[in-house]
Amino acid sequence: MSDTPFRPFETHLDQDRALALLREAVAGADDGDLFLERRRAEVLGRDDGRLRTASYDAAEGFGLRALKGETAGHAHSTTLDESALRRAVATARLAVGAGGGTPAPPPAPTNRRLYGDADPIGDAGFGAKADLLGEIDAFARALDPRVVQVSASLAASLQEVAILRPEGRLFTDTRPMARLSVSVILEENGRRESGSHGTGGRHGLTTLMEPALWQGAVREALRIAAVNLSAEDAPAGVFDVVLGPGWPGILLHEAVGHGLEGDFNRKGTSAFAGLMGSRIAAPGVTVVDDGTLPGRRGSISIDDEGTPSGRTVLIEDGILVGYMQDRQNARLMGVAPTGNGRRESFAHPPMPRMTNTIMLGGTADPAGLLSDVRDGIWAVGFGGGQVDITSGKFVFSCTEAYRVRNGKVGAPLRGATLIGDGPTALRQVRGIANDMALDPGIGNCGKAGQWVPVGVGQPSLLIGGLTVGGAAA
Repeated sequence: MSDTPFRPFETHLDQDRALALLREAVAGADDGDLFLERRRAEVLGRDDGRLRTASYDAAEGFGLRALKGETAGHAHSTTLDESALRRAVATARLAVGAGGGTPAPPPAPTNRRLYGDADPIGDAGFGAKADLLGEIDAFARALDPRVVQVSASLAASLQEVAILRPEGRLFTDTRPMARLSVSVILEENGRRESGSHGTGGRHGLTTLMEPALWQGAVREALRIAAVNLSAEDAPAGVFDVVLGPGWPGILLHEAVGHGLEGDFNRKGTSAFAGLMGSRIAAPGVTVVDDGTLPGRRGSISIDDEGTPSGRTVLIEDGILVGYMQDRQNARLMGVAPTGNGRRESFAHPPMPRMTNTIMLGGTADPAGLLSDVRDGIWAVGFGGGQVDITSGKFVFSCTEAYRVRNGKVGAPLRGATLIGDGPTALRQVRGIANDMALDPGIGNCGKAGQWVPVGVGQPSLLIGGLTVGGAAA
């Protein structure tokens, strides 16, 4: 693949001919587009003292859509030429049938740029990246003699997209991404525990190669592992839970965010379907999805349909006021698109997806929230989890948590899981602190087999009466 800018209508297709074929595909349809993409990605990983992974991937292709009502025709190809496009037109036309649709208005154009367009892969040479992973390994082992394993990786990618609309408008975007991940295992008295930390965003890779940043990531991974070495078995039962700021917002993302995506609500499969204008959370709870934060992992200048990203208020002071929408669901629900039409690649159709989903801060002092807990849990970090969109029920494992008794933070806990459902948890929020923070830039979100980068954020929260699953009775 070439490192020159992606200009498919200069190198692969005649734009006028492509537009004519697109119009043929969507004649009588409600909407449609031609999405062209080039993506390059590099990952270097070091584990157990050796460089274990060094991969480079490149792909390009197009996806053609035609939409009529709830039906979508989507065809894609890795070949960017007129013959492949003609074959895609025949496939997409199957969704249109006899026609009769009313063309939807096009997205509004924007000149806004939330990130640069420099290629993060070319920020530094291969040798410099490999050397940095070695430095990370050595630095971690020098800081703590209990280290028995260090894993570290650097990932960089560049996605370039061009979206041709039936009315003739062309939307383009160049999206960089970089990420650093560090994981360590400590051993003491025959016991081993792990800790990890990562950071990233839509910027160059050299940002992550600054010593202050990567050394901070190593120290944080070591701190978490050291905490877990002294952890005791988590109790089981119903407890008040204080969630820490920042990354614990992943619980909000999974347990609440997916349920506020437009398609689930249009189809009536969300726990929040039919509740627009109703109180679904405690007073003071305000949740937004904001794709306009500069440089953040989940931010996009435009979505994958050409709609400018936005700041969509979902819950305001506990009241459900909005959903995240792509163009198709917005049209079917009679509302405006919100810039949340996202797809993993040209081979996938877009759907309503989150960008950066955030609960806004309140006025409480974080220490005050903890002092109000007589017997509970302080959950600072989260690992994996599972959520049922229809009911909102969730199970999340804690990577860092502490027992709290009579307002005092006690021993760290291992094996703690939080169990509940999103609608109930929202109503049981009893305190919202003034320390809202964003995650470090490591999030990915899966839906219908598609993965996209996302961000989360929240302040410290006091939630009353969550079920905690643990190893101790």
